[in-house]
Amino acid sequence: MDVLVLRGRIPFAVVFLSSAVGHLTQHKQLGAYAAAKGVPAAEASTVLSGVVMLLGGLSIVLGVRADLGALLIAVFVFPAALVMHAFWKESDAQTEQISFLKDTALGGAAPVMPAFFAYAGHDLGLTLPGPLFHLG
Repeated sequence: MDVLVLRGRIPFAVVFLSSAVGHLTQHKQLGAYAAAKGVPAAEASTVLSGVVMLLGGLSIVLGVRADLGALLIAVFVFPAALVMHAFWKESDAQTEQISFLKDTALGGAAPVMPAFFAYAGHDLGLTLPGPLFHLG
């Protein structure tokens, strides 16, 4: 079970880690895009979102409080989807709709991870120091 959980965590986290790198290294360009979408303090918000994705992604992939990292991702991704990919406001909505659906799917999967860790606890292994939340 340990390896199966790890094999799920890695690709999930890589999506956010790669986006984090983009947000942090291309914050001027992405900030301009965010400003066009009406995001206040767009460049600073872009950097902040990069930091959130980096911390959440590293937490998940390394297994260091992966439950908390997944919650961090969930808290970030839903508002981002609503603001940045509001396909219902676009005339050519296909790309924005795909991005919106991707973000909401990942955001929907993220809260499953903390629940999974909370019930399974240390039985999953490959996490340090174990889950922050315990439900089972």
